[in-house]
Amino acid sequence: MIYSTATVPVNPDGEAKPTREQVWKGIELTARDAREFLPAGLCTRCDVSEETATHFLRDATIAGADLREIIVLEPQRKVTFFQATGPREGAIVNELFEDEAGELQLKFYCYLGLRGKAPNGPEEQAEQAQFDSDKGYKAALLSTLKRTRDLLAEGRL
Repeated sequence: MIYSTATVPVNPDGEAKPTREQVWKGIELTARDAREFLPAGLCTRCDVSEETATHFLRDATIAGADLREIIVLEPQRKVTFFQATGPREGAIVNELFEDEAGELQLKFYCYLGLRGKAPNGPEEQAEQAQFDSDKGYKAALLSTLKRTRDLLAEGRL
């Protein structure tokens, strides 16, 4: 199984300081269409195909893999991406919270497996290393926050 976590400050020194509501809007936009928010070229297709009062389905191509995710939003707090189809199974969570000092943080955590692969086999170990690397999910969090700040500066948030 793959377990990974990363937490980044929403408002590091020297950066524009979006509010919780503005950051949430960026997270929600990312959940609906990740192409603008993830590192360039990582997501090449991202479409909401179905929506209900509690969740929506997203069909996407991310890092060359076609996938379908069931996405559940807990407004102003958390978004959970359940991997319905694609190479992974499990859940990815992005959580917005205040730390002990009252500073806004964005946390990623996941618990995943690779469909059709041996648990803790070489493929899962490689995936674990990718998730934990500087180019893993932490980069996606930072990219999402940067794009959110850009949209704010452009008056689009």
